[in-house]
Amino acid sequence: MRPADSPLDQLVGQLVARARLAQQVANGYDQSRVDEVVAAAGWAILEPGRNQQLAELAVADTGIGNVADKVRKNHRKTLGLLRDLQGARSVGVIHEDRALGLTEIARPVGVVCAVTPSTNPAATPANKIINALKGRNAVILAPSPKGWSTSARLLEFIHAQFGRIGAPPDLVQLLPDPISKASTQALMQQCDLVVATGSQANVRAAYASGTPAFGVGAGNVAGIVDESADLQAAAERVLRSKTFDNATSCSSENSLVIVAAVYPAMLQALRAQGAVLLSATQKARLEALMWPQGKLSAAVIGQSAGLIASRAGLASLAALSPTMLLVEEDGVGQAHPFSGEKLCPVLTMYQAQNFDAAAALVARIYAFEGAGHSVGLHSAKPERALQLGLSLPVSRVIVNQAHSIATGGSFDNGLPFSLSMGCGTWGKNNFSDNMNYRHYLNITRIAQPIAERLPSEQAIFGRFFDKFGRA
Repeated sequence: MRPADSPLDQLVGQLVARARLAQQVANGYDQSRVDEVVAAAGWAILEPGRNQQLAELAVADTGIGNVADKVRKNHRKTLGLLRDLQGARSVGVIHEDRALGLTEIARPVGVVCAVTPSTNPAATPANKIINALKGRNAVILAPSPKGWSTSARLLEFIHAQFGRIGAPPDLVQLLPDPISKASTQALMQQCDLVVATGSQANVRAAYASGTPAFGVGAGNVAGIVDESADLQAAAERVLRSKTFDNATSCSSENSLVIVAAVYPAMLQALRAQGAVLLSATQKARLEALMWPQGKLSAAVIGQSAGLIASRAGLASLAALSPTMLLVEEDGVGQAHPFSGEKLCPVLTMYQAQNFDAAAALVARIYAFEGAGHSVGLHSAKPERALQLGLSLPVSRVIVNQAHSIATGGSFDNGLPFSLSMGCGTWGKNNFSDNMNYRHYLNITRIAQPIAERLPSEQAIFGRFFDKFGRA
């Protein structure tokens, strides 16, 4: 352990002190001024030239994903967030209920430590920064080491926009390079709120820091295709989801559970989208590449299907320029690594006798990994979405959509735009929402006296007494 007042703690303490001074300035802003600051931070990444720079730098420095999809992600996720925030009240009185005599007042949480992953080194920091600023907070980024340079460039752009509007640059800061677990831990301990997205190790560290924290659960999304689904549409959606940014998203499908009656046809529909089904021998070679020592290899994370096939020594498959690599599986758990999260365009195919069996299989998958996140459903039967929502350990049921695009909010569904998805107690999280600006607020409530509403004993216990007596 480092000394309590080590040079590292002092360095981080200086950043936090500067953040607190800037936050005191922001604390005096009215809603109009807050929204100007939010717009400045949003335009810093949305402007096409800057967006392109950030996307190119992210891929060059992390080696993960692809530039075109990162440009789209930076644009859509930021634009969608700004749409969600437009008109939202986050300063002063934000809600009044005269019948209950309650008034809600939005207050800042203070200095936010934003832990961000290498998979989204621009979009995720931008999302957290904008949400934090909406609540008049200061924020200090703790990016992954590979994502530091992209976050640093993003901050340059934000500070330039702040200069245009006269906002204090210390509202948004960055831990200095080189990023380390120790510096991130020091920031976690000295800030007022931690919001951690990324590895489960980072999330556990956030929870153990002694500072209030929001963390996300593990991904390992499964999708179900039932006998009523439009198979061509389902295959196209799965392809869009699974190949977007080379499947770096925790919301990308890792398994597809298909009802037996349509399994061959769905497989053919996926093949028509450029997916390739591996033989048992090819699957074994791919497994050796992906989990050389029981841990997912960086050689495949965020890489294209063709490059992965080439690295696995499957030249004949690589020559086909596959969009996805499909592997068939019938087991779940440590002995079946393809049942877990893969963070690349490798999709595990399961066959189930009927819809109930498919739902039960997804439950088994989530008991191994991914509980609390979400499940995809391709079906023409709306009641089946309700069945999954009532029975599976998931915070979201995504119906007939490209899962990785829809889960974090989309322009054609009602979920809030976010890159941090809470997974509830199933995923060892303290929230199950898409993280949004309200998570960055303290709410003060004023309670005025109202007419007394005292119920009778009969009103409360009448039905109970009628059924069970008054013993």
